[in-house]
Amino acid sequence: MRRLIPSLIPSSLFGRLTLILVVGMLAAQFTSMWLHMGERALLMQQSHGHLPDLPSRFGTHLVLTLAAVIAVSLVAVRLVTRPLQRLAEAADAFGGDLESPPLAETGPTETRRAAEAFNRMQERLRRLIAERGRALAAVSHDLRTPLTRMRLRAELVDDEALRAQINADIDDMQAMVESTLDYLRGLRENEALQSIDMEALLQSLVADEQALGRPVTLSGTVAAPYVGRLSTLKRALRNLIDNAVKYGQSAHIVIEDDATELRLSVEDRGPGIAEADLVRVVEPYVRLEASRSRETGGVGLGLTIARDAAVLHGGKLLLENPATGGLRATLVLPRR
Repeated sequence: MRRLIPSLIPSSLFGRLTLILVVGMLAAQFTSMWLHMGERALLMQQSHGHLPDLPSRFGTHLVLTLAAVIAVSLVAVRLVTRPLQRLAEAADAFGGDLESPPLAETGPTETRRAAEAFNRMQERLRRLIAERGRALAAVSHDLRTPLTRMRLRAELVDDEALRAQINADIDDMQAMVESTLDYLRGLRENEALQSIDMEALLQSLVADEQALGRPVTLSGTVAAPYVGRLSTLKRALRNLIDNAVKYGQSAHIVIEDDATELRLSVEDRGPGIAEADLVRVVEPYVRLEASRSRETGGVGLGLTIARDAAVLHGGKLLLENPATGGLRATLVLPRR
């Protein structure tokens, strides 16, 4: 019984308020009916079984009153819950586009206060991200300058073996700096949405990889252009392809498209990932390869960038070990 009652309660505020009003009206009507029945029995006793003329349309009265209350309740509850729905829609829009318009500050006092607080939060986040972009640009310049000086000074070293080691360390440092900066500014929230020919994008990526002698193939077709952020998706797909080639010897891209979502899977023939690590491996700087060498392990940001790119588009990154072996990394991108 305890499990049945929660299942009968609507999950939305609209449904719950409507249920409360309807149940309250039913209780009032049945109380009224009970009083009418008591009065009817008393009058029958006083008239020795002869019932005087009493209202005989109580059932009709009950149905009409209930219908009127339900209609009024639906309108009233809609007026109450509509501002909350607008707030949720504005929050979703802001999550996908920082330049989304502010929420209209109208309605009751509580609604206006919530809208004002949301708009203040939206403006603070815009300023914070703009400041972060400026800071990243400055850091990017400041970090590259000393690395360039170190590389020039390394050329003055006479010992070729030592010079090669210094240059290798500088290459590692520069690659780590570039990867970290790419991750920090990688999700360009201010990048405009555009219609993307995903099949042409994938074909160009595959052609570039094949020109380098890498075993990368493509199958499937895209039914219609996808509305998204081009550079973000391109970076995510390139990272997935690089991981597949590096750890799985090859990459096969499979396109699955329908009216609701676009799925782009990158499959390899490697050893896969342990089930316990499928969730952890997408976190920043997590590397399952233990050598710590960039030649074999990278920095640990490729899957993180791919995951964040999917989330930015309202989708997700799925990692799984198919029964045929290897690893399958799938970008699930909902169509707007």
